[in-house]
Amino acid sequence: MPKMKTNRGAAKRFKRTGRGKFKRNRAYRGHLLSKKSSKRKRNLRKAKLVDKADQERVRRLLVN
Repeated sequence: MPKMKTNRGAAKRFKRTGRGKFKRNRAYRGHLLSKKSSKRKRNLRKAKLVDKADQERVRRLLVN
């Protein structure tokens, strides 16, 4: 049986941390930024960890 392929879309969106969790970027920074406060936009720049409930799904997309 051939090897599993990594989902390339997921590989570009998620990075693994040193402890094996996954980092992700936040949504809502694509457009319509003038109505959002500077504080809100600044906080959207920060990375966040993938929720515990979704960790396994992300790990399966990134089989390596």
